Amino acid sequence: MAEQIGFVGLGIMGRPMARNLMNAGYELTVYDIVGEAVEELATEGARPASSSSEVAANTDKIITMLPDSADSERAILGPGGVLEGAKAGSVVIDMSSIAPSMSQKIFAACAEKGVEMLDAPVSGGEPGAIAGTLAIMVGGKQEVFDQCSDMLRVMGGNVVLTGTWAQETSLSLPTRSLSPPT
Repeated sequence: MAEQIGFVGLGIMGRPMARNLMNAGYELTVYDIVGEAVEELATEGARPASSSSEVAANTDKIITMLPDSADSERAILGPGGVLEGAKAGSVVIDMSSIAPSMSQKIFAACAEKGVEMLDAPVSGGEPGAIAGTLAIMVGGKQEVFDQCSDMLRVMGGNVVLTGTWAQETSLSLPTRSLSPPT
């Protein structure tokens, strides 16, 4: 059986990233606040969800790819958010380009619930998302990275574990500030 992955955020970057995962044989449960984006991927084989919480309740690895800190906070920590549905031992992979202080807040909330987190901002814009050649700088535990690295490599041509979460945050600031808008 194919690995079940959750994906929240199906915009300019998220939709092609999710599509690449599906094309590689992963089974996706998807959610976005724009229903048409969910419907589009559902016609291609993804399982639609009605909330971020539902995505997390049905998968053990949940990717978020959202436009900004406020959207990430709502989708992960808010009512109906990922952490509401996530089980202990799940992994949240936040690929959004958000403020380090928000990543820290999300990381702490995940840890309180027994959920692992990888902070994995990307660089490469829409062309990289479509081609699966994004640069992905990952912060988190080595063992969690190892569990997720094959999946990340479907979306990125250059996937690097830069260290623990705190180390990655300081290293990724240049990438986050120089990346084209998503």
